[in-house]
Amino acid sequence: MTPGGQIGDITWHRIVEAEGPEFEIGFLLPDATPEAIDSHRPWMEPRFLEPGTGKLVMATQSYVLRDRHHTILVDSCVGNDKERRFYPPWSGLSGTKYLDGLAAIGLTVDDIDFVMCTHLHADHVGWNTRLIDGRWVPTFPKARYLFAETEFGFWSELNKKGKKYSDGCIDDSVLPVVAAGQADIVADDYAFSDEIWFEQTPGHTPGHVSIGLKSAGFNAIVSGDVMHTPVQCREPGWSAVGCSDRAQSAETRKTFLDRYCETDTLVMTGHFPSPSVGHICRHGDAYDFDFGD
Repeated sequence: MTPGGQIGDITWHRIVEAEGPEFEIGFLLPDATPEAIDSHRPWMEPRFLEPGTGKLVMATQSYVLRDRHHTILVDSCVGNDKERRFYPPWSGLSGTKYLDGLAAIGLTVDDIDFVMCTHLHADHVGWNTRLIDGRWVPTFPKARYLFAETEFGFWSELNKKGKKYSDGCIDDSVLPVVAAGQADIVADDYAFSDEIWFEQTPGHTPGHVSIGLKSAGFNAIVSGDVMHTPVQCREPGWSAVGCSDRAQSAETRKTFLDRYCETDTLVMTGHFPSPSVGHICRHGDAYDFDFGD
């Protein structure tokens, strides 16, 4: 059963491409000292940190949102047949799990009306396209792809220096969508509707956005990569190695955690292990993540 639920009149589902031990914690979170990491092992292992290897247990996933009129896919994971150097296990994938996940909730690629990307890193844009007859073509042929203006502008310009700067994902997963005429470059505070909008959460990337949701008195936010692992709730100053501005990322994370702490807003994370969604709560002078289980 594909995990999901309701936010008022909005139905949501997680489409999980992969889940398990991935990046070594000291690599992903370079601001953390070994001693500080050790202090968190008792509560992190084994659910969030694999004993022995020090690898973080993480999910790579999309969220599907269905309101009364539209089916929206948020972030599109790694994708098949992509060449990636930053994390070699992402290269050359060929599985069917992702599309099977869509099928499990009764959807095909033709049923997606909109694709929203919180940011344009390789593990959030990969299924934007797929390889057909040697060409990258939009995976979702009837969808409009919405890219935040600052994010798209930054990566488009940087990519002109060479695909190594974006690990190739702009060339194979973003620009083909533009060439197909299916991309809309929208404001960083774009409002899709009264129920769904972009929240500016920069730092991990210059134009990173989260997706705010409000329907029938219920609230949620798809947080993208504001945080990658629950330890960043307790240590909000620990930014990820891939953050373009680690200081800004930390400040954004602290603001985010404080804003949603002890509220009814469901936080739908990009990479926390299953069930991936929950609420921000207090933990001493910092925060914690309540999965509700």
